[in-house]
Amino acid sequence: MTSLDISPQLEHLLEAGVRLFESTASDAILLLVDRRLDWERVRSIVGSDPVLIAAEEEAHLVGVADHGLREVLLDVAGLPVHERLTQALLECVAAELIAPEAQVVSIYSGFEAGTIDSVSVLRLEEHLGQLTSRDLRNLETKVPLETLKIVVDLAVEIGREGREGKPVGTLFVVGDARKVMQSSHAIGFDPVRGYNRSERKLSDPRVREGIKEIAQLDGAFVVGLDGTVEGAARYIDASAENVSVAKGLGARHWAAAAITRRTRSVAVAVSETNGTVRIFQNGDVVLRIEPFRRAMKWKDFEYEPPSGD
Repeated sequence: MTSLDISPQLEHLLEAGVRLFESTASDAILLLVDRRLDWERVRSIVGSDPVLIAAEEEAHLVGVADHGLREVLLDVAGLPVHERLTQALLECVAAELIAPEAQVVSIYSGFEAGTIDSVSVLRLEEHLGQLTSRDLRNLETKVPLETLKIVVDLAVEIGREGREGKPVGTLFVVGDARKVMQSSHAIGFDPVRGYNRSERKLSDPRVREGIKEIAQLDGAFVVGLDGTVEGAARYIDASAENVSVAKGLGARHWAAAAITRRTRSVAVAVSETNGTVRIFQNGDVVLRIEPFRRAMKWKDFEYEPPSGD
């Protein structure tokens, strides 16, 4: 068997994936690979069904497009399979290969590395719309988890709903508020100035609704550790030297990267283009969330240690 051949096991999984695709009325088949395959044979098995091929290396995708398959290049080295799948689906949504509410049949290595052995039907609204508290707890920051969750939820709502039917982009900078305030200045009138602290706490639903109304203004919101909005409509003065962001991202994301490189804050940026929420820490994007139609569901991460048997 050559390196491009398809094993009988993978052939059966592809056939099962096609049956699932048809019986569940899914939108695409996603094949997550770690080597180049016989793409002509893959196409002959799946027929005319839309197929997405995701891999970490460009060499593994050579010849994919020649057979009417769509390629998705990933940067997921060392991540668990669940996170690799999540990143693959996010990239597919970002490239507009599938819709945020799509249903996808995924075929991947679920148990043994290097061996494709699993097939699943994933509804993106459920798979990507559920974050575990661990996703935020993994951030090495002094910002309390509850404060981060409130800000992220608010950012996702702004990205999903916009305002008055129009998309809205905004930026929240959370934690290390004193230094963030020193590294920024008011663009004009600060809409939260003059209110007492109890009237600026994001834990209050009325305050969150008020923030949505003024999110259309230029500039960033500065949020303290306790969830109090310390300033709004702030221009970030932090230098973007030695900072880089992905191609296509604008000034808001550069500011998020710069301020988190200069301070111990966490920045949550909402893209005006598509509502995508990106979380920055130490100058880098550490988490990306797509703005699905339904509200995000926070799940507690459950871990059962192995028995002593």
